[in-house]
Amino acid sequence: MTNTQTPIAAVTAQLRSVLASEAVIDDPTRLATYDCDGLLLYRVTPALVVLARTADDVQLAVRACAEHGVPFVARGSGTGLSGGALPHADGVLIVMSGFREIRSVSARDQRAVVDPGVINLNVSTRTRPEGYYFAPDPSSQQVCSIGGNVAENSGGAHCLKYGFTATHVVAAEVVLPDGERTTLGSTAPDAPGYDVLGAFVGSEGTLGIATEVTVRLTRTPAAVQTFLAGFADTDSAGAAVSAIIGAGIVPAAIEMMDALAIEAAEAAVACNYPDGAGAVLVVELDGPEHEVAVELAAAEAHCRDAGAFEIRIAADDEERQAIWRGRKSAFAAVGRISPDYIVQDGVIPRTALPEVLRSMTALATERGVRVANVFHAGDGNLHPLVLFDERVPGQAAAAEDTSGAILDLCLAHGGSITGEHGVGADKAKHMPKMFTDADLDTMQLVRCAFDPTGISNPGKVFPTPRLCGEVPGKRRAAHPVQAAGLGEVF
Repeated sequence: MTNTQTPIAAVTAQLRSVLASEAVIDDPTRLATYDCDGLLLYRVTPALVVLARTADDVQLAVRACAEHGVPFVARGSGTGLSGGALPHADGVLIVMSGFREIRSVSARDQRAVVDPGVINLNVSTRTRPEGYYFAPDPSSQQVCSIGGNVAENSGGAHCLKYGFTATHVVAAEVVLPDGERTTLGSTAPDAPGYDVLGAFVGSEGTLGIATEVTVRLTRTPAAVQTFLAGFADTDSAGAAVSAIIGAGIVPAAIEMMDALAIEAAEAAVACNYPDGAGAVLVVELDGPEHEVAVELAAAEAHCRDAGAFEIRIAADDEERQAIWRGRKSAFAAVGRISPDYIVQDGVIPRTALPEVLRSMTALATERGVRVANVFHAGDGNLHPLVLFDERVPGQAAAAEDTSGAILDLCLAHGGSITGEHGVGADKAKHMPKMFTDADLDTMQLVRCAFDPTGISNPGKVFPTPRLCGEVPGKRRAAHPVQAAGLGEVF
């Protein structure tokens, strides 16, 4: 690098010499198309975009960044909702979406080896003929990628019974922040040593980039039964959820939508949910046929006891898909009833559902905005959508304030600031509300072990990054990163 060449210019020149010309993008107009992920509130245009097609491409890009001290961010399909794939203005965005081969499937071993750009739903589409599928099913599963699922430890409706992405990843090939390529985890059922893969899954791109993922496949259940239950309000629907789980029944999924979310879904996809419902539950049971039949009868009875005024049991797969259509479309459907909205994500004990939902409505009413609720009721994973109109002065700020107050409400009830969307750029300021200084220092020591120079997705997860050479403990003066204007203490 010459004395006058900037680090990003040096990286650009180096990558142009080893990658195809179309894979290295620095045109300002094209760069602008990558300025955010699914959370549109935050926008940053990257200095350079690299379109990776192979693990070698990723390794070359990361090595160049490490050599010149340039930050990098990995991006899959860009469907994340916490700003986790928000680019760095002086860094490289490594785009993995074209890197999407299902490399091998071994039904007998219940394993599949896939590229990180493979679309979530495509894994199940490929393996269902052999009697298997990939259980984690985010609402965006038709477009989200496996690499992003790994980064965020994504969930989905059926994670109530089957667990989040971490449960279904057994190994990953990873490019570490210094450019070294290694394998984390093992195809062995219980490998010895530290669970380093467990630390990597859900680390939101701060520990490196997955370039190959070995996923666990789940046997397709012998029987599936889905039903829709209409209730007068969310209190009675929440009581039904508690009764079902309390009875020892673990459905594959229990999803709830309130009246506002139902209104949006009707406008978007005409899902024909029960007239006058203040809330609906979508309950799905799967497993051996006799077990499903017994649990279906019990779950239906609990719903009726809780006040369900209408229950529809799907007679076939077509009716099952019709029931799910409204729930699966809910996030996008809200655009039919509000010009702008914020998708929030928090967790509470499911027994607190009625109280928390009432409190959320009160918070929104006080601030002059509305909240539509559609969420994984079975495990208390809320997805409140705060509706507002940015053209109305003060509404955007009111929506942001409401969104933050909802997270405070979750914490006050013993919950969490995120269930599956991650912390990213959006929720970093809330981390000290949930963790002590010692907790955050310990987490960042793990990060430093992987990324001592702090170039892998910087500015995410932690409100103030630590310098990897500093001694943990209470700081008596401004953090150097804060003093330089690169971070903020919340």
